[in-house]
Amino acid sequence: MKKKILVISDHPLSPSGVGTQTKYMIEGMLATGDYSFVCLGGAMSHNSMDPIRVQGHEDDWLIIPVEGYGTQDLLRSIIRRERPDVVWIMTDPRFWGWLWEMEDEIRSLAPLVYYHVWDNYPYPSFNKRHYHSNDHIATISKLTDDVVRTVAPDVDCTYLPHAVDTSIFKTLEQEDIRAFKEERGMEPEKFLFFWNNRNAKRKQSGTLIFWFKKFLDKVGRDKAMLLMHTDVRDQHGQDLQAIIRELGLVNGEVRFSEQKVPPEYLSVLYNCADCTINISDAEGFGLATLESLACGTPIIVSKTGGLQDQVSDGEEYFGIEIEPVSKAIIGSQDIPFIREDRLNEDDVVDAMIRMYEMSPDERKEMGEKGQGYVDRAFNLEVYHKNWAELFKRVIEKHGSWGTRENHENWIIKEV
Repeated sequence: MKKKILVISDHPLSPSGVGTQTKYMIEGMLATGDYSFVCLGGAMSHNSMDPIRVQGHEDDWLIIPVEGYGTQDLLRSIIRRERPDVVWIMTDPRFWGWLWEMEDEIRSLAPLVYYHVWDNYPYPSFNKRHYHSNDHIATISKLTDDVVRTVAPDVDCTYLPHAVDTSIFKTLEQEDIRAFKEERGMEPEKFLFFWNNRNAKRKQSGTLIFWFKKFLDKVGRDKAMLLMHTDVRDQHGQDLQAIIRELGLVNGEVRFSEQKVPPEYLSVLYNCADCTINISDAEGFGLATLESLACGTPIIVSKTGGLQDQVSDGEEYFGIEIEPVSKAIIGSQDIPFIREDRLNEDDVVDAMIRMYEMSPDERKEMGEKGQGYVDRAFNLEVYHKNWAELFKRVIEKHGSWGTRENHENWIIKEV
């Protein structure tokens, strides 16, 4: 009998980092033949709310489109109808308050596994109650793992970092890359920085353009180009077209790739680049830079969140890591405090110049070492293996429905 997993996350066929890692997990578990999946596909707009049977896995993979991540009533109905052996959730904890409010209902029937992302210190003591609402927490970065083990040391926890599909993200033939550039008017002799992120405040998209101009002022307007794969009209971001007009970068110095593209096309863009850059002030993981390293393209990143796990293995560097000069404590009503890591303009420009002035052989060697590191530390087969082992442990330890163990819906406290 196959074990059924109820997944609540970004739509697993969406291009977001959360969606991609959810898909990788599901595909790996389906390949074992031991699991089936029902997914609430959230965090996107839908053309239709009809359930989808995923082609090639029609009997084992059902996606139910939902607004947001669903509702308590919808979840009650689906759990009773589908009778999952495990409920699996992923993304920032601020999206799961409604779900953890009903954890007594969920966990009385099936164990709850949370694939957790957290961006920064100080230790979020306010998350302790959330962490205790799960049977097991898997953590995507060393920082997240340290946070969970410190804030809630009695909660079962497994470090399980993101992975990348190296059958797609890999080094391509230089002749093909040169032809691709020429077909699209990307001058092959120009140094190319690539930025692949959502156009949102914490991603520092507008800041990067301003600082890229300063870099060009130092090396020459005709020496380099910045390609940004993003939605320039994102309601949560800046008007990037207005910025390049204001700065006079209207002659191809900055170009935008705005269409949603398949992973294979993104792999080509990473191969076209001489360097991929991410200067976010907060980044739980940052999948684009990992994909870049898998393609043999070195990176420039801020020393924050999961980015610092990628740029170095503790001994060697596979790009340039920039130390934040400002570590301000910000927050909100839901998150009272968290650190925001801001970089200095001169440090970023200097890093770009250092990467630009490396010889092609130096960058190639750095990129090749990065590829090896990705294969060792962020291997997709290992990712699948670790999830299979984790699900097996959770189900054996906690059971589900008629065999549910090690969970009480009540506690006794002396007052």
